[in-house]
Amino acid sequence: MGRRHWVRTTKCQLLVTSLFVMLLGLAVTILTIITRYGAHFSVISGVSPEANPYRIFHNVAFYSGICLSMILVLAALLSTVATVRESVCLMAMGFFCFAIVFCALIQAAFWRYTNNSEVEDAMMDVYDSVYEEVRRNLSSFRRQELATIHETFLCCGKQSPFGETGGIEKETCPSEPMGTAREDMGQFHDDSRIASKRSKTS
Repeated sequence: MGRRHWVRTTKCQLLVTSLFVMLLGLAVTILTIITRYGAHFSVISGVSPEANPYRIFHNVAFYSGICLSMILVLAALLSTVATVRESVCLMAMGFFCFAIVFCALIQAAFWRYTNNSEVEDAMMDVYDSVYEEVRRNLSSFRRQELATIHETFLCCGKQSPFGETGGIEKETCPSEPMGTAREDMGQFHDDSRIASKRSKTS
């Protein structure tokens, strides 16, 4: 009687764990979709040139997130079926899926540690290229794209050493957050450049 009670308790724990893993897989799917189609990410991806690595980072993050969520959902389903049927083979397959997820997370954490500023630098390079094209009056379409970036990120161009707003900022920046947004964008631009220089020198 005691052994049967412990078996049922273990089964309930495994089923609850599988449920949480299923919810985790769904959460990863939602986060991946937000990363793919969110305004802050899609606006940069839409204006980034082919040579810029940000579009590659964006696609890799999307497909990696989808694969990770599918593996999590598959592991949860296998663990649930294995618990109900008491199948050792299905349980082994479920643990194998968990091992794949663990190895993928370790690899992602290692890449994040060794390349902590590459994504930020790629985003700033995209912004710099669009800003320079607008400054040189090379494309009116780029002016609209720059205005969209400013409106999405609530930023306003680059910080001027004289504290003045240039013609580009007057035409492409939102009217309400003009003062603080321009300072925040310039500070973010400077901090990202300093971090990039420090990482390269170290």
